[in-house]
Amino acid sequence: MDIYLPIANLSVNALVIVLLGTGVGLLSGMFGVGGGFLTTPLLIVYGIPPTVAAASAATQVTGASVSGVYAHLRRGGVDMHMGGVLVVGGVLGSLAGAGIFRLLQASGQIDVVIAAIYVAMLGFIGILMGKEALEAILGTKAKAAKRRHHPLVASLPFRMRFYASGLYISPLAPLLLGFFTGILTVLLGIGGGFILVPAMLYILGMSTGVVVGTSLFQTLFVTASATLVHATTTKAVDIVLAALLLLGSVTGAQLGARLAGKARPEYLRLALAIVVLLVALRIILGLTWRPDEIYTVEPL
Repeated sequence: MDIYLPIANLSVNALVIVLLGTGVGLLSGMFGVGGGFLTTPLLIVYGIPPTVAAASAATQVTGASVSGVYAHLRRGGVDMHMGGVLVVGGVLGSLAGAGIFRLLQASGQIDVVIAAIYVAMLGFIGILMGKEALEAILGTKAKAAKRRHHPLVASLPFRMRFYASGLYISPLAPLLLGFFTGILTVLLGIGGGFILVPAMLYILGMSTGVVVGTSLFQTLFVTASATLVHATTTKAVDIVLAALLLLGSVTGAQLGARLAGKARPEYLRLALAIVVLLVALRIILGLTWRPDEIYTVEPL
């Protein structure tokens, strides 16, 4: 069934968009990632303009995060104290990201910049994730040392306790981390979970039991802020597209949270790495492949 997207100014198959949202919601519940790092490039590959894809994906990630946070809250898997600091940084970062987004729009190169950033980001993430998954599957990975926060984090002033995470660190570290992911949320329509989760584990040194839920908690509020910023400044949110994505993602996130403790994580990470690299390759082709028709005329 085809449906018209008023902001994107094109028709899409509604079932395809709903299924895409379901898949991304599944990833959200299983890995604590908002899923926007795949939603936006997949929408671009499908033919949605990059600016509309990035803005609308932030809305979809919000819905997926609501469902995922609820599932993790029920089992006590959210550090509300740490999440609050991350949210403050993320909201401030989303405001800064909106200014950068408008500057890129004014330059006329926003679509190319978004696509290029995604190629670099997905390629890097896919390679690292695939390498780690293969090491885990083959049993070649060295035994991990006891987790602790990074020395730079330990040197920051104004320490405070985050009891659920088992930490005694400066709130400046999660504040800066949240600020960075907030900028990325506005620019690329991502939740930032694929950066937050490893950063919380290996930089902040958080307890593994609350990492996924706390990541989703931050993602929920920051993507909601980014959606509001886009709706009021860039005017690029397509509510019809966002609604279709939300329809699938809310269900997918609940299912993902249930599967998180049952499936073998190394095989899932390997499959996700392959998907990420394939998406990056497709975007590279879109940027470099010579089209059959160099010039096209679209109706006003």
